[in-house]
Amino acid sequence: MIKNNFSDYDLSDELLKAIQLLNYNYPTKVQEQVIPAVLAQKDIIVKSQTGSGKTAAFAIPICELIDWEQNKPQALVLTPTRELAVQVREEMFHLGRFKRLKVAAIYGQYPFYVQEKEIKQKTHVVVGTPGRLIDHIKRGTLDTSYIKYLVIDEADEMLNMGFIEQIETIISTLHQERVTLLLSATMPQDITVLCGKIMNNAIQVEVEEENSAADRILQERYNTVQADKMQLLLDLSIVENPDSCMIFCNTKQTVDDVYAELRKLNYSCMKLHGGMEQRDRLNVMKNFKEGLFRYLCATDVAARGLDIEDITLVINYDIPYDRESYVHRIGRTGRVNKLGKSITFVTQNEEKFLKDIHDYIGKEMILKERPEEKTVHESKRDFMTKSNAPLEIKETKDALLSTEIMKIHVNAGKKTKMRPVDIVGTLCSIPGITAADIGIINILDISTFVEILNNKGELVLQELQNTPIKGRLRKVNKADR
Repeated sequence: MIKNNFSDYDLSDELLKAIQLLNYNYPTKVQEQVIPAVLAQKDIIVKSQTGSGKTAAFAIPICELIDWEQNKPQALVLTPTRELAVQVREEMFHLGRFKRLKVAAIYGQYPFYVQEKEIKQKTHVVVGTPGRLIDHIKRGTLDTSYIKYLVIDEADEMLNMGFIEQIETIISTLHQERVTLLLSATMPQDITVLCGKIMNNAIQVEVEEENSAADRILQERYNTVQADKMQLLLDLSIVENPDSCMIFCNTKQTVDDVYAELRKLNYSCMKLHGGMEQRDRLNVMKNFKEGLFRYLCATDVAARGLDIEDITLVINYDIPYDRESYVHRIGRTGRVNKLGKSITFVTQNEEKFLKDIHDYIGKEMILKERPEEKTVHESKRDFMTKSNAPLEIKETKDALLSTEIMKIHVNAGKKTKMRPVDIVGTLCSIPGITAADIGIINILDISTFVEILNNKGELVLQELQNTPIKGRLRKVNKADR
């Protein structure tokens, strides 16, 4: 039976509260089918396009089923890219916030020892890329013996990136008695074979959206030559004058070149590609989500794993070499049944890629004529007005959820033998505070971070100025998010 509200499912009050504050108003089609199947502990294969709400489809029931008391990881989510790992981790963390679930993201180009310390503490869910997960498993820093829920996200991209053998290596360390979910936009033969090996009587779900990406996104193309691409990009940016725009290139070098040209002309822009430090990549993603700049030049690392509201325009500066990448790129606009627009530049020797994409999406991009010089000139004033106006900072998805949560910092940690029980005991001694008001506790070497729920942060912060923790007064202040 189809359920039209999240409250119709057998979900805890803590989870329903998070769902409401995250503005998930009603289940999407994929969520309607996946949530009850996972709650019933069934294996499931999901074929669904980008932007359909797949992450919440598995995150909601897994967050419900997790046993908080168990210290070892109970759910493992495999993702093809670091960016997607971070995004899935954020979504699961926010959904499990009031259930106090600890979610760790494990990926390469980040200090191993930092991740090791994190997953040594109570951790309920681990999200990660295959290579780094195998490193932790082999070194004994990730215990997979309690994993009850396995999610393989973006399985077709895993296949394209050559991760199938690594996935099988990870699965060989897990108990056979588990719930396995596999999610993919396409279902090539190798993925079907993998499903047969690792799943038991799996339910198959294929969700065709009423308004697919191809239908809800106005797709245009311009014929050009390589030497003229930059000028065409500048002219179209003036005429289209988008509030936010992603510009996709096929190589890191092209991203660098396009970014450099736009910066010379004072465009509000940043770049994103695999040659950048991971910390820089995460900061760029965060700042783009918050609307701190208008144009993002990127390789396909940003085609998946970027869930950003209201991207006005996607420009394929280079046509992608494979059709699936095209769908994922343009899927950054027109999210969840909103209208969007994409523009693709095509040179003469790229007709074969264009034909392949047309065959795949079942329609042709509209061929447009280059805007005339007069049109560009007439559009310049509006373009300059928007460029010079202050940027409108976007509210993040978790803004409402965070309004009644305060994270505090205590200047004591593992080196002073601080334990969660010390924190909980002290907080519960404060009049008006119970265990239900204490969120996630994260104890580091010389610091402890605690989330205080239910709008009681100010009360706790004030009381802890004069209340000893583990026999001593500690410096306690509001933590930067």
